[in-house]
Amino acid sequence: MTTLFTILILILLLLLLIVVFLFVRHQQLLKDRAYLMREAIHNRDFTFSLPTTGLLPGERALQEALNDLGEDISRLVAQNEVESWQRLTRVLTHEIMNATTPIQSISQAYLNSPKIIGTPYEEGIRAIYETSSGLAHFVASYRTLTQLQEPVITTVYLLEIIESVKSLFPTLQWQIHIPAEVTLQADETLMRQVFINLLKNAVEAGANTVELLWDKALYLSNNGQPIPAEIRREIFVPFFTTKQSGSGIGLTLSRQLLMMQGINLTLQDTAQSGYHVTFCLRANE
Repeated sequence: MTTLFTILILILLLLLLIVVFLFVRHQQLLKDRAYLMREAIHNRDFTFSLPTTGLLPGERALQEALNDLGEDISRLVAQNEVESWQRLTRVLTHEIMNATTPIQSISQAYLNSPKIIGTPYEEGIRAIYETSSGLAHFVASYRTLTQLQEPVITTVYLLEIIESVKSLFPTLQWQIHIPAEVTLQADETLMRQVFINLLKNAVEAGANTVELLWDKALYLSNNGQPIPAEIRREIFVPFFTTKQSGSGIGLTLSRQLLMMQGINLTLQDTAQSGYHVTFCLRANE
């Protein structure tokens, strides 16, 4: 009897040790999750989405809420950035145009004057005129960021829009995984322009293959030149470009057009397998 009692005690102690071990390990896993989320927020990465497997029901619900909250914060931050850049662009374009317009007009008048034509002053005045004209044209192109047309929202079939732009990029190989029945509440014309901008960027980055995958959101991937980590946060900033002939407006404009339709555009931290760059277009819920 004493031996049986001793065995039972040992079994209970072993079970207690196992429970304590599992409890301590579970608490460490929760601490690791908290650390990862804190680091993500510290680095202004609000798109974190941690798995919910291995969690208790209450913890699972909390993690799902935090994952959803991260997406909401990411969307609000993007919207705030867009609105801030719109206000800044509006002020800058107004002030620059006010300064360049009279310079352009006066220099053109001098170039048409017989007193200037053929004189040593002509070349310098022409340089002033061409510089001011180029600056005016440059500024005018960015007014599109603050003068966008209001979208006309209808039910559109995503696959049909994709098919309509394929012929514009004959050098690309296409991998399309979008069910024919997938629809969006969006402006068809503006959506087409967004895809043209994103695909044009891919081609300019050296891509020859693109993949469009639907999985509760649209993932657009390409095998063009990877985007370096140090500039990933800058790609949606107006005027920012790494291309010699780039305007730095394509991605900014695309994000604004989508935001007006209740869709968020983000660059994924990790590209889809086999590709270097993946953008995500996700409708706000």
